[in-house]
Amino acid sequence: MVEEIINTTPSSEDVTDDDKLWGMLSWLPFVGWILAIIALVIEPQKNRTYIRNHAVQSLAANVILGLISVVLGLTVVLSCVAPFLSLVLIYPAIKAYQGEELEIAIITDFCKNQGWI
Repeated sequence: MVEEIINTTPSSEDVTDDDKLWGMLSWLPFVGWILAIIALVIEPQKNRTYIRNHAVQSLAANVILGLISVVLGLTVVLSCVAPFLSLVLIYPAIKAYQGEELEIAIITDFCKNQGWI
């Protein structure tokens, strides 16, 4: 009899539905940054790599969007556009809830270089 050996890489941890939910909540527009901070502080969630990755990236994205909103708020016409910038966070929220790892070009690289992820 021939035995098949399947090479599988063991995952460091499985992504649970709770992880997906916390990942999605950290990306929500307008309130996600608060929930991301909560996810990084409370005990069971702060040790989960999936939650930490999404929470740190969403905090960095919210800081960047906040700075862009301040710059756009300096002009009268573009200040109307500033509140709608946070709607770009809906796509990463959907991807986080589907259980996918998300890499945003500049933000993910910056967070990895700082050692946050």
